[in-house]
Order: sequence, then C-alpha cells, then structure tokens
Amino acid sequence: MTTARGRTAIATLLLAAAMWSAHALAQDRDRSMQLVSEFPLAGDEGQRVPNHSVKVPGPIDQLPGVVTVANPQGKTTLIEFYDLNCPYCRIASTDITDMVELDPNLRLVLVPFPVLGVASVAAGRVELAVAKLGTPQQFYDFHHKVYAQRGVTDGARALEIARGLGFDPALLEKVGDSDETTEIMKSHLRLGNGLGLAATPSFIIAGVAVLGYPGRYRLQAIVDAASTCGKVVC
Repeated sequence: MTTARGRTAIATLLLAAAMWSAHALAQDRDRSMQLVSEFPLAGDEGQRVPNHSVKVPGPIDQLPGVVTVANPQGKTTLIEFYDLNCPYCRIASTDITDMVELDPNLRLVLVPFPVLGVASVAAGRVELAVAKLGTPQQFYDFHHKVYAQRGVTDGARALEIARGLGFDPALLEKVGDSDETTEIMKSHLRLGNGLGLAATPSFIIAGVAVLGYPGRYRLQAIVDAASTCGKVVC
C-alpha cells in the first residue's frame, strides 16, 4: 500500500519532472531571448545583461502564491522570479534586502519559481504553504532564513525552517501537498515561461524582463531609472 507521504513524494517527483521539462523546452524555445539586450544594460562586472520588453497579462502581485513583502505602497515595483536553490538568487536576496531598507519607495514582489529540480519543488510546496498561512513578513523571514543556509533546501529542510518560525509542520504539509498548491506552482511556471524568463533570478520592472542577476549596483541603477523616468534606462 502506498502511504500518503509516499503519494506526495511521487507527485512531487512527477511535478518536478514536468516543470523542469516545460521550463527546459521554454528555454530552448526562448534561447534567442537570452541573447537579446533590448536596452543597453551592463552588469556590475561589465557583462551584458539580457533583457526584453514584456506585456504582463495582469497584476502579478494579485496572483495566488505571490507575495508583496516590502512597501506595499511603494512607487516603484520590482518583481522577482526565483528558485530557493538558485545561488544567484541567494546573492540577490541579500542585496535586495539592503535596497528595500534604504529605499522606502521600492515595492518588492516575490514570485516563487521552483524550476531547478525535485528539491526545489518540494521546498516550493512548503514555501507556498507559508505564503497561504502566514503574513508577508513571515514569508519574507522564511525567504531570508532559507538563503542564510548553505547546501540544498528540500522539503524537509524547508519544513524545519518554517517550524522555527512558529508554523505547524503538519498543517504546512497538508496545505503544501494540496492540489491547489500544485496548480499555483504550475501557474507560476506558465507565467514565467510566457514572459520569456529563461534564467533565475529574473526581474520584471517598468515593463522589462531582466534575465539573471546583474549585480547590486546595476540593479539599483535600474530601480532608480524606473523611479525617475519610468524606464530601465533614462
């Protein structure tokens, strides 16, 4: 007999395979987008930063599982698609936290985008449960604590982090393993792929997708330009 935990593990494995396959196909389809630099953006180390204009189908911040974690009334919105096991997302998280603390007009919206394998999908289930059961601040605290660790974050590790923040692991598992959570994960994948986000992290700001992490100073320059003139480059 297959236990409930066993069924969840199988479902997570199948979902991870499907999400990775779909994202890989989207990357292949949009490989050319990684070579596009519609605006002249260079990263902190002088690297070319791929970017392209996007038409967002609706308000991303109002989608299930998407959380506005800083300055809900901020003038400038920075939307980040990230994977909890992405090393560049880890670096970006620290830098963006500094940016948020220094800029009261920066509104940060986080979109869980677990595309890097089974561990990411399992951790993503817990993360989406935290989003549903907790406050935006608790979600952001979870986000920070995941990136403060080293090594791979899987479902068990994500549960332990959430438990340390006061969440009930059994309730998190129930919500995280639900069909609703699965559909949310799929919807985030469809959105990211539809926007041509062939890298993690990717950012949406001022109607432009920025693929990959350009570095602290370039990202700040993009935010400043968006705040000043509504474009990623003034």
